[in-house]
Amino acid sequence: MPPAPLLQACLNGNRPAGSHPALPVSPDELAREARRSVAAGAGALHLHPRDHRGRETLDAAAVAAALNAVRAACPGVPVGLSSGFWILPDVAGQLAAARAWTVRPDFVSVNWHESHAVPLAGTLLELGIGVEAGIWTVEAARAFLRWPRRDEALRVLVELPDREDTLPDAARILTLLDGTRVRPPRLLHGEGRSAWPLLHEAARLGLSTRTGLEDTLARPDGTPALDNADLVRAARAVLASPG
Repeated sequence: MPPAPLLQACLNGNRPAGSHPALPVSPDELAREARRSVAAGAGALHLHPRDHRGRETLDAAAVAAALNAVRAACPGVPVGLSSGFWILPDVAGQLAAARAWTVRPDFVSVNWHESHAVPLAGTLLELGIGVEAGIWTVEAARAFLRWPRRDEALRVLVELPDREDTLPDAARILTLLDGTRVRPPRLLHGEGRSAWPLLHEAARLGLSTRTGLEDTLARPDGTPALDNADLVRAARAVLASPG
């Protein structure tokens, strides 16, 4: 029997500090938003650690501070990080950063169209860290399917950009993945204009999904979200009535 669909909360992303009143940047803020999101129904957490200036970082001290704070607030809840190449645009640097972590995340999202994807994913698996394979395009899906260790990924993130009419692209990617019977479960989500349409589609298909201030600042009706927990509650309502 396949695992039950997961609702993941993506707490901050690469949004600048101050872009939303509840956007968490510091470890304490991340812990606050994580606690509220889990109480609202999130089953896993995704975050982007920041340095003392609020910039995204993979530095070991910043990663440890963020993970320790969030895990203290939400014991037992899986916590993952981003490895977006814009954070550290150097393949060797990304691998060294992961190996230097003294506190390790449960999983890391790896964008398969980025140049560090395969070596970083292999390194993460060697370290016992789960890999979320981020698939933005059909071409990225094909590249992921060529990876010999594809079935060792924790899950496949089918991620579409901030634009209208993303359902056909999502369908093409999902069809390609399903046609090869790749084992990891799928998580379907969008951002901005595609966030809620794709969450509705994930609900319809029985797939895992995610929401949070990384992906959208608005509820399904377009009104401003109060915080991450507000978005999680809205997503739960969609998942409960996917029609």
